[in-house]
Amino acid sequence: MTGRGAESPQNMTAPDSLPGRLALTVSAVQYHWPRQVMLDFYDEMAESPADTIVLGEAVCFRRRELKLSDWLALARDLATAGKEVVLVTRTLIESEADLRTVRRLTEQHEFLIEAGDASALQLLPDKTPFVLGPHLNIYNRAALAEHAALGATRWVAPAELSLSMLALINPPDDPVPTITGAAMQTEAFAFGRLPLAISARCFTARHHRLNKDECEFRCLDYPDGLLLSSSEGLPFLVLNGTQTQSAAQHCLISDATALRAAGVSRLRLSPCAQRFGEALDWFDRVMNQGVPATQALPALQAMSLPGGLSNGYAHNRPGMNWTDP
Repeated sequence: MTGRGAESPQNMTAPDSLPGRLALTVSAVQYHWPRQVMLDFYDEMAESPADTIVLGEAVCFRRRELKLSDWLALARDLATAGKEVVLVTRTLIESEADLRTVRRLTEQHEFLIEAGDASALQLLPDKTPFVLGPHLNIYNRAALAEHAALGATRWVAPAELSLSMLALINPPDDPVPTITGAAMQTEAFAFGRLPLAISARCFTARHHRLNKDECEFRCLDYPDGLLLSSSEGLPFLVLNGTQTQSAAQHCLISDATALRAAGVSRLRLSPCAQRFGEALDWFDRVMNQGVPATQALPALQAMSLPGGLSNGYAHNRPGMNWTDP
């Protein structure tokens, strides 16, 4: 099933979901994976419980394992498998060539766009439905309402916001209305290494004493990023090219009740190179099938990356902290 044309794109409205269901979104892959690894991953995601798949390169302009034509072909395949597909624009635009890529994405009418930065807002056709990416720095209701007036239908909240703040910005009993009158959807970052910062400088290249434009694509050597440890030898941060991430994987598997109370209707899970499908299955079982989180948490802790699990930001604490349910 491909898109329905410019007048009624296939992805402009979220798919019907069960009452009370927390829809699961697989974010764009943040790392530089080889082409075949990427294709195999999305074959797996087509058979997964994910409701929505976000496609595209969001981190670095030099990562070109897949071109726009490849992303669109993947999107059509995933749509045929019953997934909602969203195409993401880059978080940091550095050149006219980058803007041309954003323009090409915004000119297609098959799939919903996730605006990675404000340049995409300028290029989207007027009143076109779109997703607000987590790096657009929307931290209050007025800002959310302003973007809703531009056509935004879904807000991917910044990962550092607590659940109590989400409830204040887009409360479940008084949600921000979109231009169609529907309620603005809130999507919370629920699993994966937190994307903390983006820079024009490539830290992975610098680590290897290489120039950014002659990086030798060293990110391919680090399918889950390059781990940095503190002076005490503890996992601290991860370098992922121009992106800095947390070492710990943010995990809200124990917060289903609090998420719903905050008005969250969608959960975002960020892929990792190992056993991500298992993590996605656990989230579906806990959030939507009634399996106790106490069953899932030990399994997720056992498969976590170096740095373990954290949920501090969601509970008004330092992000690397863990709050027991």
